[in-house]
Amino acid sequence: MTAKKSENFQRPDGRKVDEMRPIKAKVGVIPNADGSAMFSFGDTVAIAAVYGPKKMHPQHLQDVEKGTLRYTYNMMSFSVTERIRPGPSRRSQEISKISQWALEPVVMIHKFPGTVIDVHVSILQANASTRCAGINAAALALAHAGVPMKDMVSSVSIGKLDKQLVVDVSKDEEDWEDGEGATDIPFSMTSDGKITHVQLDGKIDAKQLKEAAKLAREATKKIYEIQKKALKESLEGKDG
Repeated sequence: MTAKKSENFQRPDGRKVDEMRPIKAKVGVIPNADGSAMFSFGDTVAIAAVYGPKKMHPQHLQDVEKGTLRYTYNMMSFSVTERIRPGPSRRSQEISKISQWALEPVVMIHKFPGTVIDVHVSILQANASTRCAGINAAALALAHAGVPMKDMVSSVSIGKLDKQLVVDVSKDEEDWEDGEGATDIPFSMTSDGKITHVQLDGKIDAKQLKEAAKLAREATKKIYEIQKKALKESLEGKDG
């Protein structure tokens, strides 16, 4: 599905309304991790490292029926123009929890009772859509670590700039001030289009939200193919 384009609408970077920024994906970027990956939307670059499954410490936190997925999201202090104060913030803790929820439906954590799988996501460069890039990198890193998964998860942000829906929001678009301003809707989906996470920052009516979900499905299909290719190339490298 192609987003309907309002007359005379122009995105700040000249992209079509349903066009994502150039995407790069690679696995095996951190040698000492059990699994790792890099994923980027244009200038937004995320690195994910997976450690585990390993025994959960302290012992009283162990779940005897299933393992625990623990996701930590962190923006590096040099990732944006104005230096960020190092350490966890309220925003990074919120994104960590939401990203964990986006991945939990596909990770077969019940196979590892009493253990923890740690997913560490670092944003090296930020130009909007950082949580989506992080989720894409994390899903790749989990697969690269050999953690059993029912499916891959792919994530993209759909924006509403005034009345126009666009795919893969940039920082300029996040700061959009014309008309009604900007609405940001991050979606995470499985390869068959099931939603594992959706957020809404702004205002949108039910009809446009449905349209946004359709656009996200088309975009995440393309992201999934890129993720699949990165994993395949990694396996081919091992065989070689």
